[in-house]
Amino acid sequence: MPNWGWILIAVLAAIAVISIVFAAKASSGRKQTTGLKQRFGPEYERVVDDADDQRAAESELVARERNRKKLAIVALPPDRAAKFADEWRAVQTSFIDSPANAVGDADRLVNAVMRERGYPVDDFDRRADDISVDHPQVVDSYRSAHTIYLSQEQGDIGTEDQREAFVHYRALFEKLLETTHDEPKEARA
Repeated sequence: MPNWGWILIAVLAAIAVISIVFAAKASSGRKQTTGLKQRFGPEYERVVDDADDQRAAESELVARERNRKKLAIVALPPDRAAKFADEWRAVQTSFIDSPANAVGDADRLVNAVMRERGYPVDDFDRRADDISVDHPQVVDSYRSAHTIYLSQEQGDIGTEDQREAFVHYRALFEKLLETTHDEPKEARA
């Protein structure tokens, strides 16, 4: 066989290998995207919209999962969950007479439950990111509630907004009280 024949075979083999590698990488990327969309739900879209770059957003979500795996999140013992549930009922009852105080108490109670479960609570953005891994369906509600709470601190909201914040806090509170041990969803799969 002439030299050009061997060169042609080598070039075709290189093209085939490159094509296979490219196809495998594209397939892997699609799998990751699909997995992240399933795990994070609406939070996936929010992060992509905020990042304006799908790869950067997906890297952010993967980093959240890695950070979450480092946390020692524990289920509440039944007696502690019952104590927190009683406190919630008291806060909920107080909403009638003092919505502003009840929203503040709801924020503090959610933070107390998160702290006891093992979530870091010093930085709100970090809290929301950590919650998004375990509870992606309610993290947006948590952000909304916290935003209303902060607005309330400045005095620019009414009772309807306070009620909305309270409902949002309750959604997360109920998830946090669930007695199953939270694990990142990919670990359960």
